[in-house]
Amino acid sequence: MADSSTQVRPGGRSAKVRAAVHRAVAELLAEEDAETLTLPAVAARAGVHPTTLYRRWGSAAQLLNDVATSRFTGDLVVPDSGSLAGDLQRWLADVVTDVADPDTLALMRATIGSGPAGGCACVEDRHRQLGAIIRREQDRGGTALDVETAADFLLGPLYYRAIFTPEPASADWARTLVSTYLATLRTP
Repeated sequence: MADSSTQVRPGGRSAKVRAAVHRAVAELLAEEDAETLTLPAVAARAGVHPTTLYRRWGSAAQLLNDVATSRFTGDLVVPDSGSLAGDLQRWLADVVTDVADPDTLALMRATIGSGPAGGCACVEDRHRQLGAIIRREQDRGGTALDVETAADFLLGPLYYRAIFTPEPASADWARTLVSTYLATLRTP
């Protein structure tokens, strides 16, 4: 018999509660400031008892991290255009579209504001996607690139613009960012 503490139940009550709680967080963030997000408010919206949330997540910050990790994991397909420039341009344009969504932006701001782990929840999968693009370029015989440097150059300005400024990013702006990044790689 399997140890019940290590079993993962992909369906059933746990999955339904998690889905309802995640939906409640998204709805509350769309309606109110992140500062008003509390576990009792989420529980009331989700139709569950607050102790369910405290037992599973412990705090609003941990809940936001879980929602962000779920939201940002696997949501973008890593393009394969045949070139590094094409892959980066398509991927960054998709990221621009994603972060331009008001609900996504509200979740990002709330999660980042919840503590140091919040930023990681918002960018962890983006780093994996960028890593896949860079590994594919290396498999093609291209230049070995550093994922962290590429993320700093490409995601840093995009996330800064999305989170801290009222000026939205565009696909054209993202293409310029990619072109500038690739030009720096050619400069000795």
